[in-house]
Amino acid sequence: MSRSPGPAGATATLDATAEAAVAAQVRRTLEAVFDAVADTRAETTALLTRVATQGRRPATVDLAALRPGLHLRLTRQELVSGAGFVAAPGLLGDVPAWLEWWQQGSDGGVRPLLLDLDPAHSAYSDYTHWDWFALPRDTGRRAVAGPYVDYLCSDEYSLTLSAPVHVEGRFVGVAAADVYLRHFEGAVVPLLQRLPGAAYLVNARGRVAASADPAHLAGSLTRGPDFGAVLTAARPTRHEGLRLVPCDGVPLVLVMPAD
Repeated sequence: MSRSPGPAGATATLDATAEAAVAAQVRRTLEAVFDAVADTRAETTALLTRVATQGRRPATVDLAALRPGLHLRLTRQELVSGAGFVAAPGLLGDVPAWLEWWQQGSDGGVRPLLLDLDPAHSAYSDYTHWDWFALPRDTGRRAVAGPYVDYLCSDEYSLTLSAPVHVEGRFVGVAAADVYLRHFEGAVVPLLQRLPGAAYLVNARGRVAASADPAHLAGSLTRGPDFGAVLTAARPTRHEGLRLVPCDGVPLVLVMPAD
């Protein structure tokens, strides 16, 4: 988008309007995925609450009741490539850890993710340190993790959107959905390119989620601002020549030159 001639105030207004419009469209893109995450969280909370009223610990067989909803979300939500519930270690009575996770193949079919989570054999047995699990657990809020190479599920460069699940005030795991980075970039990079100046999106940890700036490639880490604080404050701010704009309630910050 080009800057219109006229007073400096008019240019600033144009830029503010453009960045607000891009932030809003990024929000709408991600909210569709977060809606799927919210549906999984609601179904999981209801399921585990019913089990708790029976006076017993849940088991993997109980989580099978989530599958119809997960399959539906995978086939109906265009950006979602994987979806499910990841149990907090120790939640289930029959296994130490578990992912009730389903993903869509290139042929459109839905299949389960089958993992060996035995700590004696698997490098993936402790998933609690990964951002998609740790951020919702530690903050109580939804999160965008990545992009990262998802060796656990798809070997694709991906984002994972997640939200904490609580039952009777206790954290029991996360509801989550995967989005392939190439699909997310296809949706949002054309928006970033409309802005006057190289722009990119970062998550709460400063990881670049999508970029129209060759100096900040997707997946790289941006240091300097406290992006988590920007998201908490929920208002635009400036930092060392950069303008930082929270994306209307989703946990991404739009970053662009301040001038």
